Amino acid sequence: MGVGGFPDLSRLLAPRSVAILGASERSRSVGCDTLRNLAEHSDFDGDIFPVNPGRDRVLGLRAYPAMSSLPGPVDVAVLCLPAEAVIAALRDCAAAGTGFAVVFTSGFGETGAEGRATEAEMAAIARQSGMRIYGPNSPGLSNINRRLGLTFSPVFKDDRLGGRIGLVTQGGGLGRAFIQASERGIGVGLWCSTGNEADLTMADFMYHMAGDPDIGVIALLAEGVRDGPRFLRAARAAARAGKPVVAMKVGKSDYGVAATRSHTAALAGSAAVTSALFRQHGIVEVDDLDELIDTAALFERAGIAPRRGICVYSFSGGTAALAADMVGSAGLTLSELAPDTRAGLRALAPSYAAVENPVDLTTQVFTQDTLNRDCLSLVAHDPATDVVLLPIPADYGPITDRSADDMVALAPDSPALLLPVWMSGHRAQGYATLNAAGLSPFRSLGKAVAALSRLLWRGGWQLSEEATPTLPELPPGDLDEASAKAALAALGLTVPEGRVVASAHAAQDAAREIGFPVVLKALVPGLLHKTEAGAVAVGLADADALAAAWGTMEAALARQGHGLGRALVERMEQGPGVEVMAGLHCDPVFGPVVSFGLGGVMVEALGDVTHRAAPFGRTEARAMIDEIRGRALLGPLRGQPGADLDALADLLVILSILGARGDIAEMDLNPVRAGPAGATVLDAVILRAPTGTQGKARQ
Repeated sequence: MGVGGFPDLSRLLAPRSVAILGASERSRSVGCDTLRNLAEHSDFDGDIFPVNPGRDRVLGLRAYPAMSSLPGPVDVAVLCLPAEAVIAALRDCAAAGTGFAVVFTSGFGETGAEGRATEAEMAAIARQSGMRIYGPNSPGLSNINRRLGLTFSPVFKDDRLGGRIGLVTQGGGLGRAFIQASERGIGVGLWCSTGNEADLTMADFMYHMAGDPDIGVIALLAEGVRDGPRFLRAARAAARAGKPVVAMKVGKSDYGVAATRSHTAALAGSAAVTSALFRQHGIVEVDDLDELIDTAALFERAGIAPRRGICVYSFSGGTAALAADMVGSAGLTLSELAPDTRAGLRALAPSYAAVENPVDLTTQVFTQDTLNRDCLSLVAHDPATDVVLLPIPADYGPITDRSADDMVALAPDSPALLLPVWMSGHRAQGYATLNAAGLSPFRSLGKAVAALSRLLWRGGWQLSEEATPTLPELPPGDLDEASAKAALAALGLTVPEGRVVASAHAAQDAAREIGFPVVLKALVPGLLHKTEAGAVAVGLADADALAAAWGTMEAALARQGHGLGRALVERMEQGPGVEVMAGLHCDPVFGPVVSFGLGGVMVEALGDVTHRAAPFGRTEARAMIDEIRGRALLGPLRGQPGADLDALADLLVILSILGARGDIAEMDLNPVRAGPAGATVLDAVILRAPTGTQGKARQ
């Protein structure tokens, strides 16, 4: 085992000895291609042991009939075997002291319940023996920086361009497409395709890459997350190491969350939760493969230093205007060029050129050989400019070639990041020049601005620490509204003054003590949505109104098979404020998740909700509040005082600490009245996690 609960993968990714079970000389077979990739197309100087009971030699190498006949344990065993032979082979490998087993074979968890049961058996072998299993249903792995291929891919021999991008995928085809971006000068140093993840998962490889000095950027292509809290721990490790993580999540549908009993979990669909938790942990999320490639390549060049000012620079006025418009639409900022920069451009460029920002040199660059380089140098050294966006609308032969040469010459010493965009479908010499120099141009302005937006967001993001304070224990069992509010008050949260009563007469006495107007709420076991059931009456101004409301409520509940044995009488909260919601639920993948948004009926009408994994501190809580689309409603607005955002943040932090304990299935606080002097919980329900699931959330 490595550190932090993650395994040491060094002998999988750089083994000293490898056994290939099912090694073969049959052309185009998995056993043949795998052996050739290791023996002929890798720079591997360790021991190779073909295992094939029917042959003495395979491709000139001595073959062995079984794992037990090898001269000693091996670091890695690669299984090129049919599905029905895999379990027995894994047991043989474990018995022989193998460190890692790589399983290419498909036909397991992706086929249904029987296949999932077989994968569970694989996981059991790993637990019992200590041998770690990679796969199944995996194309293998490629450590291109070390020129090592444990893969059956027939095109591995073409993977020559390494680099500082580490790629982790669960499928092979899209990963291979990323690898083939090497033709654009985008190199991947290490590619791990984890398949069905019976044992080792994406998190293990992300964690390894966070500590790998050869890797500077981590790109993820995920179809699902096996262990959400562990995945997030690996993401935090990458953030602490200063390594950006760029991810594409395939299949942005719900994880199949079971039917829920509160609005909180029902509105926390998996796509929204995943995206929010990615942002919380600094993971840059993209929407398609091109964006994954472009954005990872941009981070490899640029790192994660904070950047702001952008200058658009072109020789086409229409292109410059389009680029500037797209920059503005993305919420980014064009830099205000310094007076010296503008003066220098005016001295060089024709009088009709635009030298503010965007900069348009016009077609004068076609006739003056040094004009482009001299002007670009001025812009690249402008003190307010961090990024120069260089859209090239069309190929103009030698003119465009010279423009590419200028970028390549200036880029190494440029204080500003130079980002070329090759918009033409004609991939000419200038395009090849940029690729060869590591300035791989974007193929559209949209992709360029999207990647730039993500670069600037990550440059301003900071890792926030988790909250650690302790809180008193909650009472046992599910808590109805009265019990939940009492527990929340004990934690320091504000709730309306109230009394639990058992009759209309007692309700009137309680209301006189509290002071009218009051709210009456039925306390019926299992009845969570009281408004729809006629179990809430508000604005009751006197004792007669309260008695009438009791009778009406009692009759409505009787029609639904309920009695009105207990009720809550509370002071009616009045004054300025905005209704918000705060909730906690146990996501089936990521564990405890806190949600926040506009409350009351607005949460259902607008779905304006954001999420965070618990626990977290006040910085993250304030970020949650600022993230909702309706943030402006929390004021100040049109003369109304703004909400007490510190009180709201404290409430969210308390929920996150409670969630981290792992014994709450759901907590629904909706609405919460966010006023200028605090946050008052107007409705609350707390449901406990089933026995046996407690404490699993943050393992």
